[in-house]
Amino acid sequence: MRLTTKGRFAVTAMIDLASRQAEGPVTLAGIADRQKISLSYLEQLFGKLRRHKLVTSVRGPGGGYRLARDMARITVADIIVAVDEPLDATQCGGKQNCHDEHRCLTHDLWANLNKRMYEYLDSVTLNALVHREIKPDPDMSVLKDVRRRAMVAMREAAAA
Repeated sequence: MRLTTKGRFAVTAMIDLASRQAEGPVTLAGIADRQKISLSYLEQLFGKLRRHKLVTSVRGPGGGYRLARDMARITVADIIVAVDEPLDATQCGGKQNCHDEHRCLTHDLWANLNKRMYEYLDSVTLNALVHREIKPDPDMSVLKDVRRRAMVAMREAAAA
């Protein structure tokens, strides 16, 4: 399970916008050029962000977009939800009909993961991202490193 380009691009574009809006409205063409994101794709995303009142548009010469509220009050979860990005690890979309119209054996596991993902993304503000306050957790390992350690442990156990 992973976040799609829709969610990634929306967060990236919002960081770009928040970083530059002090200079005036930010154009989507500028964001598209700096972040290497299709302008037409950004137009779709910003339509959704505007409908969710995360950004406002400024028309006319010198127009563009601004944040609709302070970046300390916009979370990553707000952005992801606004662009219709599903944060759902369940197979059933939370309907509990994942296994022949019945709840599967792992439903609660994935539902709890959904909750934790949302809580984390809701705790990270646009302000924190702009000011680079999000640092890697020193206790986190990349999944392949975890797998490698598990394989080594299995080999050692088999040899013993």
